[in-house]
Amino acid sequence: MCGRFSFTQPDEIVAQLFHLSSVPNLSPRYNIAPTQSVPTVLVNSEDKERELKMLRWGLIPSWAKDIKMGAKLINARAETVAEKPAFRSAFKHRRCLVLADGFYEWQQQDGKKQPFYFRWEDGKPFAFAGLWERWEKGEGDAIASCTILTTEANDLMRPIHDRMPVILDPKDYETWLDPQVQKRETLESLLQPYQSEDMTVYPVSTKVNNARTDSPDCIKQA
Repeated sequence: MCGRFSFTQPDEIVAQLFHLSSVPNLSPRYNIAPTQSVPTVLVNSEDKERELKMLRWGLIPSWAKDIKMGAKLINARAETVAEKPAFRSAFKHRRCLVLADGFYEWQQQDGKKQPFYFRWEDGKPFAFAGLWERWEKGEGDAIASCTILTTEANDLMRPIHDRMPVILDPKDYETWLDPQVQKRETLESLLQPYQSEDMTVYPVSTKVNNARTDSPDCIKQA
């Protein structure tokens, strides 16, 4: 699964790598947790241009009775996402990039859980495959939320966990974001474990266990 991640990149790098005309001022985030706002890229339905949006992490289906359902839907399995009622409409029509530059996973060691931090070897930002949805109840403001897709672990990840977030190849961003692309086989072909040789991992402090801790110490090697 993917339950915590980071995004600490300068705005100009974000705009350049994700082909955005503008980026709001983004504060560095070292320990992003479920139900918090996360930076995403999606295609604007009016002008068809990419834009950066802050979405609530934990997808709330349009038919959900209350907002609490989102906390259970922070991840969607790539193998079943096209079939699950909570995700299948978004999988066809509302896909997004969830921006990150690292993520955490925990391993059981001597009765304790040791957190590890995974990132690209070159430290550059990347994008998780995401889905987004709009939910509103009554006449209140609509809430836009998202989920992160997961797949089987690559060789680097496997000793620590059997699942990992889907990290998209940059050449596939256009296809993933295009709402006109709806063929299941085409989309599922993008949801593969990312190659281990481009990634690195190291242990970090248990400070990251507390979702209220959001500082550079979270990503510092222990």
